[in-house]
Amino acid sequence: MTLDLNLLPPLDALLQERSVTRAAQRLGLSQPSLSAALARLRRHYGDELLVRVGNSYELTPLAERLVEHTEQALGWADRVLQTRPDFDPAQARHEFTVIMADCQLPTFGRALADLVRTAAPNVRLRFQHSTERVVQQALDNLRTVDALVLPQGILSNIPTFDLYKDRWVCVVSADRASAVLGREELAERPWVLPYRHPSPVFSPLNRLHSEGIEPHAEIVTENFLAIPHLVAGTDRIGLMPERVAIPALSGQSITVAQLGFEIGHLVESLWWHPLHEREPAHIWLRRMAAQAGQTVGNGPASSPRTPVHGPTADAVGPSCGRG
Repeated sequence: MTLDLNLLPPLDALLQERSVTRAAQRLGLSQPSLSAALARLRRHYGDELLVRVGNSYELTPLAERLVEHTEQALGWADRVLQTRPDFDPAQARHEFTVIMADCQLPTFGRALADLVRTAAPNVRLRFQHSTERVVQQALDNLRTVDALVLPQGILSNIPTFDLYKDRWVCVVSADRASAVLGREELAERPWVLPYRHPSPVFSPLNRLHSEGIEPHAEIVTENFLAIPHLVAGTDRIGLMPERVAIPALSGQSITVAQLGFEIGHLVESLWWHPLHEREPAHIWLRRMAAQAGQTVGNGPASSPRTPVHGPTADAVGPSCGRG
């Protein structure tokens, strides 16, 4: 039996809200209309989808599997309907979704938002949080979002360009800071790390290992902006990109530790699915991203560095370079 595509929004609302009443409110429909839609969906799938447990409803195993697929289907439907032969930012009513780590929001995310607001007042940005799972399934995720911000070298065979350069630094509580953190302290003090294991592109851990230091990871978190709070007032050492660590020092009793050696650099890059390569709206977004990357790269830093400038307007069009 073919599913009426008009049932996709009710299906998504029911799976997200787990309540006929809340789903109806979310869609602006009557409760009987949503109940009828749920009945049709149950017949189509041969599954209850929502089952009562006590005073609430829970998703069946099939419904749990449908959650992600339904969201992707709606994302593609929106993209198909928003596609136009050209893109006029001054008139466009569009939404772009960009995945990035929380630490990139105050820097690159802010710069991008300011540029978009000036050039396209009716365009909305949706920022989603980058997680380990998102990175592992990057190509699949890029089918339903516009771009992903990640350090260069993590992905391959996907269109990309560099945004700006940063370097890794260690942050420590100001009242536990040595003039220089020696190898013994680096090996003995507990760490707050943003990743679990070293990888070919995660230079800090590789650099520490080359110095004979095995960091003791007491805390692992995907939230970089939480690291200063997890370090302040403790003997922990936190690992952060410098462009985020420096602003985070304001109002915090933490400081950037001095080491006897550099622990590595990273180049933040923009990645997108090949399907978006020639979309006028997406080409415009990439131009805005390139300008935002230049803004961040040329911004104030605590030590001299060479910014990685974004590509020219021509470079963000079709046939962009791939990693």
